[in-house]
Amino acid sequence: MTVLDELAAGLPADAVLTDPASTEAYRHDEANFCPSGVPLAVVRPTATEQVQHVMRVASAHRVPVVPQGARTGLSGAANAVEGGIVLSMRGMDRIVEVNPVDQVAVVQPGVLNAVLSRAVLEHGLYYPPDPSSWELSTIGGNLATNAGGLCCVKYGVTTDFVRGLEVVTASGEILRTGRRTAKGVAGYDLTKLIVGSEGTLGVITEATLGLKPAPETALTMAAAFASAADALTAVTRIMAAGLQPSMCEFLDGVTVRAIQDYRDMGLPTGVGALLITQSDRGPRAAADVEAMGAICTGLGALDVAVASDAAESDMLLEARRIVHFAIEKLGATLIDDVAVPRSRLVELLAGITAIAEEHRVTVSCPGHVGDGNMHPTVVFDRGDPAAVERAQEAFDAIMRLGLALGGTITGEHGVGVLKRDWLETELGALSTRLHRDIKRAFDPLGILNPGKVLR
Repeated sequence: MTVLDELAAGLPADAVLTDPASTEAYRHDEANFCPSGVPLAVVRPTATEQVQHVMRVASAHRVPVVPQGARTGLSGAANAVEGGIVLSMRGMDRIVEVNPVDQVAVVQPGVLNAVLSRAVLEHGLYYPPDPSSWELSTIGGNLATNAGGLCCVKYGVTTDFVRGLEVVTASGEILRTGRRTAKGVAGYDLTKLIVGSEGTLGVITEATLGLKPAPETALTMAAAFASAADALTAVTRIMAAGLQPSMCEFLDGVTVRAIQDYRDMGLPTGVGALLITQSDRGPRAAADVEAMGAICTGLGALDVAVASDAAESDMLLEARRIVHFAIEKLGATLIDDVAVPRSRLVELLAGITAIAEEHRVTVSCPGHVGDGNMHPTVVFDRGDPAAVERAQEAFDAIMRLGLALGGTITGEHGVGVLKRDWLETELGALSTRLHRDIKRAFDPLGILNPGKVLR
């Protein structure tokens, strides 16, 4: 029997797609410049047993398998491999349980982040990780890249909320990691190892996620600055003052103008930067926001405004969430994802500005500045080979700068294909060797998302 025959024998009739017209949409994520292959088939399982069947067939025939969520990733980690199987997990989208006593949710990987957030809120609970793509991205994809989001400055990133996982291994066995309890230190932490591994160690089929009580009423503040450096200095002083905002977002002037051109959000376009902060401490939020505003004013903010109601606050959050779509209107993009210590943010921005001038490219620079994670985005003309070359050089220079400032090549988007060649530079030879040893232990045949993260 052929691979396709064996796949079909253990799956529902509509679970396997082979028609190129149907499989084309599954070839790549949002990282347009990363290579992608033509898959042998796209498989859409609805149960763990079906994932096991796919992995057993793939293992027997040594066929590559690429686990895939909603394809909102920005590093090429979900891109198809030539002649391989794309395993689309969108159909496994059930919220199995929400338990207010244990404060956990048990979910399948195809559940959308926003759907989970709204479901647990009905129980007075809160799932904090909220990437800008939360209306589109799946929990499985968030787990694969250890996604962050707007509220991670106070609450942490995805891995901080993962209690345990159900994972199908490369050979088709079921591995259960972690536990339901809030505490537990028995054995190596395989849960945290798999979170962020970008589908290279196993296929996540279920996750037990920790929750928090729903936050109190929030207040949102926006501060406009003539100087981006002053805005970043304000961030360092806000954090040093111990104010602990629940959100702290930075938009440089290029990004503010792009958002306003994309959709009228009432943003001031003649500014060097916009800082959006929030406190979710209910009756204490007003004092928090006032203190943040005083810091901004002391650094020469042109205007400091507090959202008057929830609708205005939601508008500011929406402005931040649509950055990706707004910047795409400016041209082709290469999106960096460097994170540096907060104390080096001003140096990072100064270096990015110099890189943009040297390589004659436009760089938009939004970021989750509360935790030092910036998303400098190189904008260029895809139809101009010289512009493409300059953009790649600028992209690499920004990653080099981030590492030189004590940072990392990716704070939340993952390595995928886009940053694969930079990983060993950050890790060093010994750590890279150990990474490869771990990969071999989980996937001795090398069939799980090959070519991603590590060469």
